[in-house]
Amino acid sequence: MEQTAFMSGPLEGIRVLDFSRHLAGPFAGMTLGDLGADVIKVEAPGRGDDTRGFPPYWNGESCYFMSTNRNKRSVTIDLQSEQGQEIARKLAAGSDIVLHNFRTGAPAKLGISYEQLREVNDRLIYCTISAVGSDGPDKDRAGVDLLMQAYGGLMSITGEEGRPPVRVGTSVVDLTCGANAVQGILAALYVRERTGKGQQVESSLLEGQVSWMTYHAVSYFASGEAPQRLGSGHASVAPYGAFATRDGFLVVAVVNDGLWKRFCSALGREELVEDPRFATNPDRCANNAELKAELETTLCTDDADAWAAKMDDVGVPCSPVNSLDTVLNLPQVLHREMVVDLDHPTVPELKMPGIPIKFGETHGTVRMPPPLLGQHTDEVLGAIGYSVDDVSELRNAGVI
Repeated sequence: MEQTAFMSGPLEGIRVLDFSRHLAGPFAGMTLGDLGADVIKVEAPGRGDDTRGFPPYWNGESCYFMSTNRNKRSVTIDLQSEQGQEIARKLAAGSDIVLHNFRTGAPAKLGISYEQLREVNDRLIYCTISAVGSDGPDKDRAGVDLLMQAYGGLMSITGEEGRPPVRVGTSVVDLTCGANAVQGILAALYVRERTGKGQQVESSLLEGQVSWMTYHAVSYFASGEAPQRLGSGHASVAPYGAFATRDGFLVVAVVNDGLWKRFCSALGREELVEDPRFATNPDRCANNAELKAELETTLCTDDADAWAAKMDDVGVPCSPVNSLDTVLNLPQVLHREMVVDLDHPTVPELKMPGIPIKFGETHGTVRMPPPLLGQHTDEVLGAIGYSVDDVSELRNAGVI
């Protein structure tokens, strides 16, 4: 995509102190970094973020770790030590945002609770990412994506009818939580512009999933019946889902009766429009099994791409079920810069998904590759007053 002269990222001048590990917090931190913030990732000496040990590896670097840690500087600090906690407080004093996903009670033991850091900087936006929230009867529950897909109800509606529940293929609970954290942080920054004061922000895995239940939840409140697994289908729209063709599956979303007429015409099945079983969307929903059988009888006479071309011609929403290798090479994906190349010290051909938010003026940028463990420790500590000798002593003592 052609680039013109533009202002710096919208969060230029904002510093983030990112203590988070795994996925939800690092994704939030990377998003802030993509938007121009200076993100300092604090990791344990010698070990770092647990995901540095997650396979598969690319030239010795974890693909999982790299996927959510670009645009950050890595600093190693032993937060179990008094000297490490002193370093953390000095960094917090010059930061705008603190981000962590430690379990309840752990930040205070590490010297980085909101109350402790607010003493050195009352302008801090302090964001906590947790499993279920910082209070309530389950506040001490541990949270990982799989567990929360089950606990938060998502797995109960994911998978095929009559078959075991399945996990959504990417870690949507973590990623939703991270995105919610960014929204909360940005809103708190806006408030700080008016009041001069920071505040706490919370985002939890559970609450993100409950909020995502939207129409499922309201339908339950209306009927008293919990939604069931429908595969790729939809309880309120038909035809909607993945349909078998001669060589694969075609996803179709016929969301109104006008599209239904165009869909039937493209299929060469105009008689279905007059069939009383399928005349309106409620009729089609009520007779969805019969509808699916009728449609697949026709769709199986040709390939998914051929049907998709016919549907595109008449404006019916559809797509073959693309594999990821296809998606990452789609002309539209490449045109919108959703695949980016990074200059990494050990992975010379590193590629990553791009920045999904576009601005007219203050573009986000991919400025730095995912850091090596502790790559920027000397640089960052030097900027807050530690001499070369100080840094050497701290390293010899295992503090950094």
